[in-house]
Amino acid sequence: MDVTSFGIDHNRLLRGIYVSRKDTVGDGILTTFDVRMKEPNREMVMDTSVMHTIEHLMATFFRAHPVWADQTIYVGPMGCRTGMYVIFKGDLESADVAEIMKDCYQYMADFDEEIPAAKPEMCGNYLDHNLGITRIECQKFVDEVLSCIKEENMVYPRQNG
Repeated sequence: MDVTSFGIDHNRLLRGIYVSRKDTVGDGILTTFDVRMKEPNREMVMDTSVMHTIEHLMATFFRAHPVWADQTIYVGPMGCRTGMYVIFKGDLESADVAEIMKDCYQYMADFDEEIPAAKPEMCGNYLDHNLGITRIECQKFVDEVLSCIKEENMVYPRQNG
């Protein structure tokens, strides 16, 4: 069984941006990023309302971005509620997306409008959002990780490695 995340040492994993996997599709490559906002098993996970709000805002940011819109394949929450997965077209590394992730998280930290698509006809759980806590979590991630990202925040610690 080859599930990349099961080989990561979650006891040493820090907050950051990690290449989770690369998949060849046709003649192109898709890169899946693990955007880890919480240290697994050491910090409280995010509430589902926060994860849901991040999903809506992050998808909106990337789908409207003049450069990244065409490269964005997927944005979604991790089941463990410690971060997000983002899939982009291209053979990318964490350093390639660090600045745009910082811009995205700052956008979410500053966002003070109606949450996009948080209406019953547009969302399967439209009441499960929390913009206030989302803004706090995103600003914390910008300030403590994305503004000063280091190699240890971009390279997975492997089990037995």
